[in-house]
Amino acid sequence: MFCEAIVAYGEPLQRVELPTPVPQGSEVVLAVTDAGVCHSDVHIHDGHFDMGGGNKLDVRAGRKLPFALGHEIGGKVVAVGPDVKGVKVGDRRAAYPWIGCGDCPACNREEEQLCNKPRNLGIQVNGGYATHVLVPDEKYLIDFGNTDPGLAAAYMCSGLTGFGAMKKLGHVGKQDPIVIVGLGGVGMMGLQFARALFDAPIIGVDVDQTKLDAALKAGATSVVNSREEGALKKLLAATGGAYAAVDFVGSEASFAFAQGSVRKGGKVIVVGLFGGAFSMPIPLLPMRAISIGGSYVGSLPETKEMMELVKAGKIDPIPVVRRKLAEASATLDDLREGKIVGRVVLDPAL
Repeated sequence: MFCEAIVAYGEPLQRVELPTPVPQGSEVVLAVTDAGVCHSDVHIHDGHFDMGGGNKLDVRAGRKLPFALGHEIGGKVVAVGPDVKGVKVGDRRAAYPWIGCGDCPACNREEEQLCNKPRNLGIQVNGGYATHVLVPDEKYLIDFGNTDPGLAAAYMCSGLTGFGAMKKLGHVGKQDPIVIVGLGGVGMMGLQFARALFDAPIIGVDVDQTKLDAALKAGATSVVNSREEGALKKLLAATGGAYAAVDFVGSEASFAFAQGSVRKGGKVIVVGLFGGAFSMPIPLLPMRAISIGGSYVGSLPETKEMMELVKAGKIDPIPVVRRKLAEASATLDDLREGKIVGRVVLDPAL
């Protein structure tokens, strides 16, 4: 097998040949047909996340180079271990990548994405920027029905991230506005799942008018350009404050807008990893009775629940563009520069 791999952090990916995995036990080997390129791949490729104030979170430890990124993976089953019973060679599946140790409290309550000893595909172990990938158990293979394979792969992170964040909002009433800050690929996924899960006004927020127009076409009740003077005051005047705001950017500016947009008792969910820091007077938390939380992708049960919505045709697809696997490094650069709308999926067969 070959892959487009990190050989040095921050340097262009290089094509590397590796042994094709041989499955044991309940393991399954997929021949990769679709590998989504996610913005978190950019941070891993850089080797750090921006923590604000000139501080960086180093994420290089524990990863052996050369390393294949790619955690949004779809493919065809080409080999199975002797204990596999639920899939067979030739089946098309997407791979749930957020795999834990299997033996900690988080894993035992089916929240493997929160495991402190993760084995995430494309994060800690080699992922989908390759011709083949080893999935450690058949239970992580997701049947996506007649869904477009590239879109199904993207749902394993961007879709699941949007869905998982919306599930954290709990019960949302008909007069409980939801603010979605950041309308890139993941934010647009969040918009679609908000429409499917809630009968409530949905307000899209971004700095890019093209994305705002796209959000209106995708079903947003209204949109706000946060760069316009007085944008936050206008939103508060129109709504009385939102019930919840979900920040799909995760920058200092986006978080400030999100937390400023919610009413007393509101919820703020931070999803994006752009970087930065914030401070807030502690008394304001109880005085406003707001809750601030983070959301990290989603669980395996949530993934299956999400895919049932997708297979039922309740989620409008986002744009998916296919590129050659050899274009992986250039695609990461395009993502850094904000040139990509929707999702790019790498195809080793192109």
